[in-house]
Amino acid sequence: MTATDARARTVLAGAHVVRPGGVDEGGRVTVEGSRIAATATADDRNGGAEHATETHDLTGHWIVPGFVDIHVHGGGGASFSAGTAEEALTAIDTHRRHGTTTMLASTVTGTLDDLARQAGALSELVEQGDLAGLHFEGPFISPGRCGAHDPDLLRAPEPDAVRRLLDAARGTARMMTIAPELPGGIEAVRLLAEHGAIAAIGHTDATYETTRAAIEAGARAATHLFNAMPPLGHRAPGPVAALLEDERITVELVNDGTHLHPSVLRLALRAAGPDRVAFITDAMGAAGMGDGSYPLGPLRVEVTDGVARLPDGTIAGSTLTLDHALRRAVTVDGRPIDHAVRALSTTPARLLGIADRTGSLEEGKDADLVVLDADFTVVGVMRRGEWLVKP
Repeated sequence: MTATDARARTVLAGAHVVRPGGVDEGGRVTVEGSRIAATATADDRNGGAEHATETHDLTGHWIVPGFVDIHVHGGGGASFSAGTAEEALTAIDTHRRHGTTTMLASTVTGTLDDLARQAGALSELVEQGDLAGLHFEGPFISPGRCGAHDPDLLRAPEPDAVRRLLDAARGTARMMTIAPELPGGIEAVRLLAEHGAIAAIGHTDATYETTRAAIEAGARAATHLFNAMPPLGHRAPGPVAALLEDERITVELVNDGTHLHPSVLRLALRAAGPDRVAFITDAMGAAGMGDGSYPLGPLRVEVTDGVARLPDGTIAGSTLTLDHALRRAVTVDGRPIDHAVRALSTTPARLLGIADRTGSLEEGKDADLVVLDADFTVVGVMRRGEWLVKP
């Protein structure tokens, strides 16, 4: 099937179909061209199978929306920070094969010249439709919470510096991580909001009060909540409490079993709910690869037993792919699969302002979907009506 053949129809039948209203047992998804033409329950005879060009019996499988990753640095041995189309496409292909059909390219702290160069190259892939946008993680973050970012390259978010990166991205910057306690931090949040980019609070030592001020100024996301910020305190609650309690904030969580203790993950899910949680990978180039040494921006990272760390032991991104985050959410954390799907697809798509096109299995939306077997392992990936992994 090709997008140019408007009459070609693919019917996926007999699966557990996860839709916004819940799970349809023995449901059906009909794809025509690049879009979802219809979804149907087992009792609905109008699913279009009799007119299909291609039909797949997926009894015993799951069909879920394509995953949306708003925070990913690389994969397949490649990094978005390399600033080349070749490396970016390698990373994109790696995550697509694990079910991520939409993603932002996240950069790592560098000089403004390097970041501007990277943005210029990556923006072309956004314009081509390979990426949904860019996420600048750094350099406007706290030296005390820099994590796997080079502390020598950090700087305050002066308006001219923020504008330079926005200009270099040519309208494709969708998110920027800001530590709002830095000089000019609140003003930077306002500037991002004015330019239609998401200000994400992260890598920060902000107090509860400063975090609240940043939210009022327009911040709408939390970069990997709990990680690279002060822990929740009962007298000095810090940013965690402010971010969890505000209905305007979408919180990123890295559900790999390393970044967060399961009880902390449960706490965040109860406090924010699936409509405000976005599971992310924060993956670096080692995602989809084996143990070894990998670059993360200007730093080197060692991956041992699948965990990425700097030489001093600091966690440095992850090797996670979103299919593993889904499997863990359902089989380890005990989350209902429709809740997990919201955190993997629907909520991040809504944050990016693209929920009218993707993030759920609904008629008229892009045919972005993932087929999972009974063990929640990816066996099929479709993006805009084309199979990337065919079941």
